[in-house]
Amino acid sequence: MHTPSRPEDLEHPELLWARAVTMAVVDTAHSAGTEFALDDDGLWCHSTGGCGWWRLTVLDEGHAVFCGQDPDGSHTHVGEEQIDFLAGGPDWLPWDLLRDDAAGNLFGFVYWWENGAWHRIAYPDEVREDGLDGAAAWVGADEGEYLGLAVSSFDAPGALERSLTEAVARFAALARERKADPAAVAALLAAGQVEGRPAPRLDAALDLATRAGILT
Repeated sequence: MHTPSRPEDLEHPELLWARAVTMAVVDTAHSAGTEFALDDDGLWCHSTGGCGWWRLTVLDEGHAVFCGQDPDGSHTHVGEEQIDFLAGGPDWLPWDLLRDDAAGNLFGFVYWWENGAWHRIAYPDEVREDGLDGAAAWVGADEGEYLGLAVSSFDAPGALERSLTEAVARFAALARERKADPAAVAALLAAGQVEGRPAPRLDAALDLATRAGILT
């Protein structure tokens, strides 16, 4: 990934949605206090460490938005002026939501998908880092970043890491094709189950997967 990040660093929105939902399904199943949330504005991760965050909004087949911030890596001001991450953005952006984010100085990066490619503002020369790599390294071509994050949510013994990685990769492939089903969700969660630990919250995971639109 480039520093600062560039539009070509992000994979296709369909792949990002599959990765994000897979991580959210696993985390939701294993934590009643999950940092993921899915609502009308998209899929959120409310804490990526140090109060970082990201949100992926897929509006339709041709339009999506990915935004967020890494407090340690996002440069949001030049001098004393806050950078306008929305300058020149297209009319179809969810402007009310994004303006609220901007007013709270919540942005370190904003990317929008249009005409088959990601776009962002032209950064001022003073911006050396926008925080995308710190907040969401899993959006890039290195599949291992998202696999590692998803597997970590299982909190399973190291001996299961390989089998869990394979299970996550299989499920994410189904999620991208929107061909997952309840049995696939159950199989994913069962892959990390260890004797003596509480059973994963299957109902919560199924609810999120259904609302995310990945189940057949």
